[in-house]
Amino acid sequence: MRLGAPRIAPVDLDRIDADQRAALEPFLATNGGKVGGGRVLNIFRTLAHAPTALTAFLGWGNYILSKRNALSPRDRELVILRTGFNCRSGYEWTQHKRIGLDCGLTEEEVERIKTGPDAPGWSALDRAMLRATDELTADHFVTDASWSALAPLGDKARMDLVMTVGQYTQVSMILNSFGIQVEDGWTIDPDLKA
Repeated sequence: MRLGAPRIAPVDLDRIDADQRAALEPFLATNGGKVGGGRVLNIFRTLAHAPTALTAFLGWGNYILSKRNALSPRDRELVILRTGFNCRSGYEWTQHKRIGLDCGLTEEEVERIKTGPDAPGWSALDRAMLRATDELTADHFVTDASWSALAPLGDKARMDLVMTVGQYTQVSMILNSFGIQVEDGWTIDPDLKA
């Protein structure tokens, strides 16, 4: 976590306007349609200050997290976690660690993601995905060597890897810069505390 308090406080769900309600509808509908009746994550409650942007953000994010993304859920979470770690985003890491474990990453692999592509134990393709993620977050470019090492994924999945890292770099910048705090009951990884 970069900040110990929000720079922009999440909206109070009992005091949202019509535009904010419309933007948050996908979450409110899953909570019985009652505002405040369920849990809407702090990231979405914060982004609701810009409801049109939130709606667009959700559209793109839904693609990245869907089956339309050619990366397997495990591979997608591997690169999301590395992106969040590289961006020092405690919120992103905390949220996607749980998702990654649900998608087939092991606790040992999640811990190893912090070390990166040179940690022992990665397959050649895992190493290539992690290295490409590091290149994208550091230099915004995948080298020819890394692009070639990603060939087993095929062109669509290589494109989706770049787009996934790009999306979660943006998410991490939002979380870090707005000071979005983790949800009550979440534990921040000690390596990502402020």
